[in-house]
Order: sequence, then structure tokens, then C-alpha cells
Amino acid sequence: MVGAVFEWYDFYLYGIAAALVFNKIFFTDLDSTAGQLAAFATYAVGFVARPLGAVFAGQIADRHGRRLVLILSLVTMGVVTTMVGMLPTYRQVGVAAPIALVLLRLIQGVAAGAEQGGAAVFMVEHSGARRRGRWGSLATSGAGLGLLFASGAFFFLQRFVSMQDILAGAWRIPFLISPVLIIVGLVIRATVPEPEVFERAQETDGTRPNAFVDLLRNHRRQLALGIGLRISQTTASYFYTVFSVYYIGVVLGKASSVGSAAVAVSSALSLVSAPFWGVVSDRAGRRRWYLFGAIGSAVFITPFFLLVDTRSPVLIGLAVICGLNVFHDAMSAPQPAWLSELFPTSVRSSGVGMSYQIGAVLGGGILPLVGVFLLMAGSGRPWLIVAYFGLLSAVTITAAFLAPEAGSRGLEQVEQAKA
Repeated sequence: MVGAVFEWYDFYLYGIAAALVFNKIFFTDLDSTAGQLAAFATYAVGFVARPLGAVFAGQIADRHGRRLVLILSLVTMGVVTTMVGMLPTYRQVGVAAPIALVLLRLIQGVAAGAEQGGAAVFMVEHSGARRRGRWGSLATSGAGLGLLFASGAFFFLQRFVSMQDILAGAWRIPFLISPVLIIVGLVIRATVPEPEVFERAQETDGTRPNAFVDLLRNHRRQLALGIGLRISQTTASYFYTVFSVYYIGVVLGKASSVGSAAVAVSSALSLVSAPFWGVVSDRAGRRRWYLFGAIGSAVFITPFFLLVDTRSPVLIGLAVICGLNVFHDAMSAPQPAWLSELFPTSVRSSGVGMSYQIGAVLGGGILPLVGVFLLMAGSGRPWLIVAYFGLLSAVTITAAFLAPEAGSRGLEQVEQAKA
């Protein structure tokens, strides 16, 4: 969990910076709208690379061990994030600056693709049969705490540093503290043993088949369901944590820190809300509450925009908290357990990783870019975004109805039942 905190701090940091400052630093020659689109396009690039990271990481984790992947992803993310903080701006080196930014974002995406599925599987495989939702939700809590640190860093910058000083170089500070955090996470991850269920599978499977080929050949339906379960959740995640910061800034003024503050508070609350929803899914089943989150997210998107348009910081904060901690967390908390239960041990890391990352590309990765475009197409009104959100939610609702539940059986019992 600690490793996930620091790795997602790095990944979310880029998204918030893309929403607030990168258009003015790396795309200086473009007008404000085009610059924002370009900044969010570089943000989306990281999601395009995430399935590639999931493929490589899943292959390594399913054949050689879960822990190795978590260590490699953590180190890669930390190094790349530090390099982003050291990049020269467009005014200093011209077009080389955004090109370097895109390349680093691609590598960051590969690391995130390795991390997310790997951390989820690692936590679930270490859990007992009746506690997979609870312990798997710590992956969500780790990501939430990482988001808290990232949004909190920019909140304090906006609160205590002038925008002129932020653009002059203060934006680099949250990126340059990454090495300290990564070292702490690395020390912890290096001491955690491999899950017993994986070690038993390795003892009985001497052939070690190509996990990615096996996944595509024999587990296509599970993969399709896993991707479907991800789409609405990841759309909600990046809508509230990235696009809403931009939209709130447009409504209240570019220098407003209300969006960053609301996301920071919600991220802190996820330390409670995510484990709550994980425990609920252990006791009442994954499907019922996952549907609550997916349907609720689709319905709540309209009230969210109405609350933001009031310009009241209190109502805006309540809107973000409700969207993230109630509806989003009802999906994201049981997700590590449900996805892990879909796949056998031999392809679990590959299957969960690909489900996470393809779903992220189709949902959250392009959401900020599509959201800005739809906002422009709707003459500044968000109703096209509402329709788009509803369409993606329908995919997840369908997948949740079709995905099987494991109940209180152990992971090995689930595999035997499927066989």
C-alpha cells in the first residue's frame, strides 16, 4: 500500500499539473483552449502506454514473481517523475520541451500499467477468502492517498505561492521530492514475501506457459468482463480528479484552488470509504454494490454540474466527495478482489493488469481530452459530457450483471470450480 501511495502520487501529480499549468509552460505558443487540449493530450498518452506495461509486467509476474514487478515499476515511476520536474520549458528549448514531456509520460504510463494490476493481485493473493475485498481495497486507499499528496501539493502551491511564481518554476517542487518517497516505498516492498497461492502454483506448474498468449487464447470472456468493469469506474475517477479541477477553474476563475482542495479532502476520506466498501463487498457480494456505484455515477453526473455551477465552495466540495467517496469507491474498492477472482493464478497478473489498463484507456485516459472537446462542442455547457458518461456507464453495468461472483471460496477453490 505504501508503495502504491508514492507511485500514484507521481502519476496523479502529472494529471493535476496538466490541468493547471502545463498548457502555459510547454505549449506557450498556443491559445489557452488549444494549449489545454494539448496538455490533456500528453496526459492521455500515458494511458496509451499503460496496456504495454501491463503486458510486460503480467508476463514477468505470472512466470517469475509478483514482487519483482512492484519493485521495477516503483523505481521507474520515481526516476521519470523526477525528470519531468527537471525538464526545460518551451521558452527555453522550444519544441524539444513538449516532445521530451510526451516521451517521459509514455514511460510513466508503462510503469503505471505495471503497478496497478500488480499491486491489486499482490494484496488479494495475500488475503483470506472472506477478506479479499477488505485487503484489496487498500490498493484503492493507496491510490487515494497518493492523490491526496498530489492534489495537496498543488493546493498549497496555489494557496501560498503566486501563479507567476508557480509558472516561473515553483511547479517543479512536487516533482522533485519524488526520490525521497520512492526510496521509502522501495525499502518496504523489498521485504514482503511472495503470496503462498502463487508459490504453490509455481510448484505444480513446471512448464510456465506464455501467460499473455494463454490469456488471449483461453480467457477472453473474463478479460472482456474485466475491461467492462473498469470503464465506468476509471471514467469517474479521472473525471473528478482531473477534469473537474479544470472545469471548476473555468467556472470560478483560473487561479481558484477550490478544485484541488475538494479532491484533496475526498482523497483523505477514501482512507475510510474505500475499506468500508471493500468490507461491504465481502459481506454482501461484489455485484450489488458495484451496480450501485455504476448506476449512481451515471445519475449523479448531472447534479454534480448543477452544484458546481452554484459557485459555492461548500457545495462543490460536497459534489466531489459524493462522486468519489460514495459512487466511485463503491466500484473501485471491491474491484481488485473481483478482477482477481475472474482469472486463475497462472494468468492472474496478466488478466488483471490488462483489464485495468485497457479499461483505463477506454475510460479515464481520454476523459479529460474528450471532456474539454465536448465542453467546447456544447458551447461551454456540459450536457454532452453527461451523455458520454452515461454511455460508458452502460458498458460497466452490463459487465457487472454478467461477471460471476466467487462468494467466500478461496482463490484455488474458485479455479477448481471453473475447471
